Amino acid sequence: MKMKSMHTRKLVTLTGIGALAALLSLPTLAMPMDPLGTAVQAGKADREVTLADGAKYVNVNRNEVVKINVGGKSFTWRFDTLGLSAINLSEIAPPDIGAGNVTIYVSQDPNYRN
Repeated sequence: MKMKSMHTRKLVTLTGIGALAALLSLPTLAMPMDPLGTAVQAGKADREVTLADGAKYVNVNRNEVVKINVGGKSFTWRFDTLGLSAINLSEIAPPDIGAGNVTIYVSQDPNYRN
């Protein structure tokens, strides 16, 4: 009888741990990552880039947080892209920013290079 009780407790404990792990993973499942990166609050930038009129490209590193200034307006973006090496500024810029035809080239995160 004692042996059966011990097995039951182990099963209940393992089931509880599994349920807790499933609950903790739900927020991750509910918020899929955007392959283009993530908007970030102003003031959290690693660096700032101001695009001149006629700019054609910007170079950034994967996982870098950059404040981008365009025509007197700005936004801040974390380039946690999912393997993309180039994106168009108009895909991530807020609608009120005249992004034009600027390509953002995303290099590997220097912290993870071989």
